[in-house]
Amino acid sequence: MKCSAITGDIFANHDCKGHKECHDRLVSILERLPKGLFIYPPVPATFEELQRVHVPGYLTWLERQCVKHVDFCTLDEYIYTGGYFENNQIKQGYLDQNTYINPCSYEVATYAVGSAIAAVDRSFDGECCFALVRPPGHHAEADRAMGFCLLNNAAVAAAHALQQVDRVAIIDWDAHHGNGTQNIFYSSNRVLYCSTHEMDNFPHTGTLQEIGSNEGMGFNVNAPLVHKSGIADYYAVFTEVILPAVERFRPDLVIVSAGQDTLSDDPQECMLLKPADIGTLAALVRDGRDCPLAFVLEGGYGPSQPEAIRSVFDTLGSTNPARVPEEPVKKANRKTIDLLKKLHNLP
Repeated sequence: MKCSAITGDIFANHDCKGHKECHDRLVSILERLPKGLFIYPPVPATFEELQRVHVPGYLTWLERQCVKHVDFCTLDEYIYTGGYFENNQIKQGYLDQNTYINPCSYEVATYAVGSAIAAVDRSFDGECCFALVRPPGHHAEADRAMGFCLLNNAAVAAAHALQQVDRVAIIDWDAHHGNGTQNIFYSSNRVLYCSTHEMDNFPHTGTLQEIGSNEGMGFNVNAPLVHKSGIADYYAVFTEVILPAVERFRPDLVIVSAGQDTLSDDPQECMLLKPADIGTLAALVRDGRDCPLAFVLEGGYGPSQPEAIRSVFDTLGSTNPARVPEEPVKKANRKTIDLLKKLHNLP
C-alpha cells in the first residue's frame, strides 16, 4: 500500500509550554517517520468546508477569540476569562480548563482540518495518507471547543467525502470517546461511527446504548472497555464488533481517528497497549475493508507514541497480517462484546 503523510511547521504556532497537547508531541513523531516517506505540506480548510459541520456563528466567535490580540506574537501574558483576555504572568489563554488558544490557533486549526480533507482526497487517489496534525479534533462539537480540540478534523473530512461518495465509516481508537464526532453524525445513516475507549473516562459519553437517532439509529457503535485493557481486548472488539459492523455498512471510505493515548506509558494511564499493538490495529483496519483509508492524528502524549506511529506506517507498507494475541480477554470486556453483538445484530 502506498503511504504518505501531511504535516508542516504551521502546527508549531498553536503551542503551550508544559501542556500535554503541545507541539513537541508532533516533533517527536516526525523524527521517527520512515525514511523516504513522502510528506505533503498542510493546507487550510475553507469556511464553506468548515460549516458543513460547524455552526457559522461558532466559527466566527472562535476566530475572534483567537485573533482578538493579534498584535501579540504569543499569549504568554494573557488568560481567557469570561470572554476577555486579561493581563496574567502565569497562564496562557484558555477556552475551558484544558483547551488553550493563542492568536494563531484558529488559523492552525483550519490547517489541521484542511490537511485531514487532503488526506481523504489522497486516499481516493490510491494512497493511504496520515494527517499528522494538531490540535486534535474528535471532542469538538458543532458549536463548542472541548478537550484540547477546536475544530473536528475527522468530521469535516468525512463531510467533505460525502460530497463525492455515499457512505463513510469513522473508526476512533483514541482512549477517550469522540463525543463531537458522534454527535455531529448521530442522526445520519451515511456515516458509521465506531469508537473504542476507556469506560467512565473523559468526556463520560460513549455508552453501549448510544446507537444513533432517527435515520442514524444503529449507525453508532460504542465499545467502552475497562481500565487497563490490553491488545487481546482490542483485538476481540475489532474482529467481533467493529470490523463486522463496517463490512455490513460497506463504506466507500474509512477514516481512522488515531489517538495513541491507549499506550501503556501515556500520562493518561488508561490502557496497556504497546507500539506494536497500534500496528496490529492498523493491520486489522487495513484488511477489514477494501476501500480508501485515511488516518487523522488525535490524542497521544507518551514517549512511545512516535514508535506507535512508525508501527502504523510499517504495517500499512507491508502485507503482514495482524498478530493474534495469546492473552485472554478480560471478563468485563467479553460481556461488553457479547452485548454489543446482540445490540447491533452482529453474528
